[in-house]
Amino acid sequence: MATVLSNPTVTVNSVALTTFCTSATLNRAFAALSDTAFGQDYESSVAGLQTNSVTLDLFMTYGASEVYATLKDLVGTKTTVIVKPTSAADSATNPGFTLTGTFLEALPHNFAMGELVQTSITFTGGEYTADIT
Repeated sequence: MATVLSNPTVTVNSVALTTFCTSATLNRAFAALSDTAFGQDYESSVAGLQTNSVTLDLFMTYGASEVYATLKDLVGTKTTVIVKPTSAADSATNPGFTLTGTFLEALPHNFAMGELVQTSITFTGGEYTADIT
């Protein structure tokens, strides 16, 4: 059964940014390392290092404990990001997808006259876990 997303949560560096977030894309991936050998007539690969990332689309707000205040000092550092399908406790049906030690390279500000200020940020690397307890 498909999940209709209606009450997700997003936490960055222990600060809830849920009410400012419009989209979250978490990628768990592995670098493909070729293990193709002489005599094979096909390409073959094995998993290398994980190449995890999470991209958040956020309304940029400038109040205390809001988006800018939370992110400004994280640029160029590592932190933890947690994304959950609902605000309920972690469980097998509501895993807390976590990247620990993930790196924020940049904090862009997108300004357009008459528009809400938004940003799209990407955290890269880090250890992926899915907490179901």
